[in-house]
Amino acid sequence: MKKLINSPETVVTQALAGVAAAHPSLHVDIENKVITRAGGPKNGKVGLVSGGGSGHEPLHGGFVGYGMLDAACPGEVFTSPVPDQMLVATKAVDGGAGVLHVVKNYTGDVLNFQMAAELAGDEGIEVVPVVINDDVAVVDSLYTAGRRGTGATVFVEKVAGALAEEGADLAAVAAVAREVNDRSRSFGVALSSCVVPAAGKPTFELGDSEVELGIGIHGEPGRTRAAHTSAQELAAVALDAISDDMPIDGTDLLVMVNGMGGTPLIELYLMFNEVQKYLEGHGARVARNLVGNYITSLEMQGFSVTVCRLTDTLTRLWDAPVDTPALRWGR
Repeated sequence: MKKLINSPETVVTQALAGVAAAHPSLHVDIENKVITRAGGPKNGKVGLVSGGGSGHEPLHGGFVGYGMLDAACPGEVFTSPVPDQMLVATKAVDGGAGVLHVVKNYTGDVLNFQMAAELAGDEGIEVVPVVINDDVAVVDSLYTAGRRGTGATVFVEKVAGALAEEGADLAAVAAVAREVNDRSRSFGVALSSCVVPAAGKPTFELGDSEVELGIGIHGEPGRTRAAHTSAQELAAVALDAISDDMPIDGTDLLVMVNGMGGTPLIELYLMFNEVQKYLEGHGARVARNLVGNYITSLEMQGFSVTVCRLTDTLTRLWDAPVDTPALRWGR
């Protein structure tokens, strides 16, 4: 294993120190492992909190800032943050209008955020959770009951964050978050495994000519192993699975082609070209897009596709200004 670390035990805290040094617009509480916007909560604004295991950067800390999250809670690598972290984050962003928890559908995340919400409620903070479950690859997995939460998390944080900036109340912000989740689907493909620092060896083994179809962001198994094939055919596998689950024809789409951490951008752009050709060939229009590393799995090679069926309102909120370390436009 070759990694740019000092020790497996200090990866997360030392990375957080680097985040603090690199981004003065953020306040990084290294002791509690909480990232918030500098300057504290804004009175009357709904706060947005998300979190999950580290190793998926820039998710979630890279999306803390104007127009997206108010706080993020990074756990240890591929491990849920604990309720105490989430409570610290929730209290830190409470401006009196309540707090939205954006929760990826992994059992540890769901249970710990639920406990944190109950603890916050005991302190008089209204919390509404929205669970993200956009992955069409499998119904249940090693870490979930029901579908996994993956790329739609980025869409939810952006759109709900924009509405919160406009001063909408907690019910409205939660409703638009649920709408984005309901209108989004994802599918991922792995060309290689990742190596968790504490394990020091690949999470799973793939043959030189094999790929994993429907992989999870922690290296969970997908639908099947298959022979490595062309980008065009892999795009079709992912989008066939998505379109079988959600109609895409005649629709304006927001599309993300996401790298899993070890995929060169040249390949991601090539894959986006194949994705766009597929979608346009099936009567859809790619109205907005993201191409790059937004929800990763350490150094795994591969990609995921996330598709959201847009409305005029969702498009307006997507286009609204955002200023975070990982996503920035309009300011």
